[in-house]
Amino acid sequence: MTKRNILILAAAVLAFAWYAFRPELLFIDKAVSEEFPGGAARAAIERGPVILGEGNFTSLAHQTKGLAAIYRLADGTRTLRLTRFETSNGPDVHVYLTADKVEKGNDAVKAAGFIDLGSIKGNIGDQNYTIPADADLRKYKNVAIWCARFGVNFGQAALQPAERAAAKAKI
Repeated sequence: MTKRNILILAAAVLAFAWYAFRPELLFIDKAVSEEFPGGAARAAIERGPVILGEGNFTSLAHQTKGLAAIYRLADGTRTLRLTRFETSNGPDVHVYLTADKVEKGNDAVKAAGFIDLGSIKGNIGDQNYTIPADADLRKYKNVAIWCARFGVNFGQAALQPAERAAAKAKI
């Protein structure tokens, strides 16, 4: 093999590795600041949003923190709201509702059951995700920040019903 062919092969391997791992994303933060759906003023006037469940994130593969809460809005739609949210950036990171706690493995998360709410909007900040109307929230009780490319859970929040979360906060 000539030196030229070795250089071409090395360049191709490096290009593929960059595409697969996207190492620059570890150093680039994407901050978002979405308002609560419908706006706080409108919610105060109308029949306000009802909190269905909430939980704090715990870190798994990457440091992850913030609050995940599910709300039923005045129009009946449900939304997942992440507040004071922070995690690492990465390639192909999604927000999942999962039926069980899963740390790693795309097959394991499929076996547990999940609903993909979409790609993460940013790795820092407040953001909203619409929950499908047919999603059974009695089954899907965890929020996972899932890297689909590598099959790892950056962090997750176990959702507790609003009454239990409020009772725990008073203790």
